[in-house]
Amino acid sequence: MTKVLAIIILSLFSLTTYGQTKMRSIDELIDNKDPGWAIVKGWINSAKNKIEILPVDTIKAKDALYKTQVTTHSPMGAIVYMTGGLLVDHGWIRILGSGSSKLSRSLPEWNRGKTFDDYGQPTPYLLIADDAIGGIFILNGGGLGSDLGKVYYLAPDNLEYEPLDLTYSDFLNFCFNNNLDEFYKDYRWKNWKNDVAKLKSDQVFSFFPYLWTEQGKNINKVSKKEVPIEENYRLTFEYRKQLGFDMQK
Repeated sequence: MTKVLAIIILSLFSLTTYGQTKMRSIDELIDNKDPGWAIVKGWINSAKNKIEILPVDTIKAKDALYKTQVTTHSPMGAIVYMTGGLLVDHGWIRILGSGSSKLSRSLPEWNRGKTFDDYGQPTPYLLIADDAIGGIFILNGGGLGSDLGKVYYLAPDNLEYEPLDLTYSDFLNFCFNNNLDEFYKDYRWKNWKNDVAKLKSDQVFSFFPYLWTEQGKNINKVSKKEVPIEENYRLTFEYRKQLGFDMQK
């Protein structure tokens, strides 16, 4: 699986070097002999954290898989093709799939206009998941560093890309089994589960003072409101620009 996954990742991100390429057909992307979903489903069944598999629409799934251009042999392709997405730890983390009523964004549609302009074009990195506080998990395609195929976290408390040294499969294991209370120890407030349960999966919490300011470091003393994730995404990169970070989108 590791060797095959590496080939798939290189195939996915080779567009950054060679430009737009001919897109593979849906029949080429669906692997009926050795689908990756059986493996991913096994990981979910044994997960320590609460995982909700969102229902899939077959037509939307085929469209999303074609636009993503990964095979169903890979964990990413399996999630795109077999799920509308995954909600982790009561919905705190949202892993993108092909979209559903609870998580309307599909992986390729959410990336279009952000990491690439149109399907089949260069992909320096890929937005694969996000969390309730506006953090973004990103798969590096060469645009974030030399560690191709590794996941970064764009952290809301400093607006920097933090390398997690995880492949996509490692990232799934992180979501399924890691102590997320520890990872988010400074950013989970009292009754966060109740608040997140009411939050739509296409929304995030916006905090004031902002978490990346000195005044915003105490999560229990800031105010919060629900905002569309699109709005939060645009503001995040606008603030990165204002703060002088070199990676701007």
